[in-house]
Amino acid sequence: MLLALDIGNTNLTFGVFEEEDPSSQYVPKATWRISTETSRMADEYGMLFSHLLPDKGVSVDDLTGIVLCSVVPPLTSVFVEVCKEHLKLDPVVVGIGVKTGIKVLYDTPRDVGVDRIADAAAALKLYGGPVIIVDFGTGTVFDAVSANGEYMGGAIAPGIIVSSDALFHSASQLRRVELVAPSTAIGKNTVHAMQSGLVLGYVEMVKGMVKRFDNELGGGCKIIATGGLAGIIEEQANLFDAVNPDLTLIGLRIIYDLNS
Repeated sequence: MLLALDIGNTNLTFGVFEEEDPSSQYVPKATWRISTETSRMADEYGMLFSHLLPDKGVSVDDLTGIVLCSVVPPLTSVFVEVCKEHLKLDPVVVGIGVKTGIKVLYDTPRDVGVDRIADAAAALKLYGGPVIIVDFGTGTVFDAVSANGEYMGGAIAPGIIVSSDALFHSASQLRRVELVAPSTAIGKNTVHAMQSGLVLGYVEMVKGMVKRFDNELGGGCKIIATGGLAGIIEEQANLFDAVNPDLTLIGLRIIYDLNS
């Protein structure tokens, strides 16, 4: 089995793929999501893996390969150590020199988050191009990929939870609210007013950005969503051709295959 690790600012997401079964090539057998803690040591993360994997019927001994991407530099070396010392495998670390199948046209290619490249690889393989990816994570990230597999660039906005937390911390009379859509855009109380701005406001922002991206790419783009809050936006937007919560992990699987 292949273990794919996506080390993000807020969450660590990982999953396992059957390497020998073509029918499930791009469908993880099991996935996990835990909070990212930069203060944890390699031994602590190693113990987590030894407990979490068997909980879904996966043994450490079942692993035959590991691929990881990280946007948290202090944790990259920690997880390389976890892989070598606790999982007994050398990981493929997505970065400079690793084949991705994506030509990056960013002004400075190394500035593009490796998770964004994994998303692009998966979206292009599964859905074809041109494709626009919207990843609802710590930031809400828009990525544009041409029909020829070129990463054209993107946009980054504060994530919904980041925006909600900013309101809570910056305005003394506002409190945290559940991120659900209210029945009307015009809120009749403070909670509903905040939910309108945070959820419905985000829906309109996403629609507007997707329209701009589609126009700049020449039209006819597939629109793919991923990330933990994609479902909330899709309920209100009815915008996406697919919502794939495992997009980054699938992209890592594809990149692993290109480098094995």
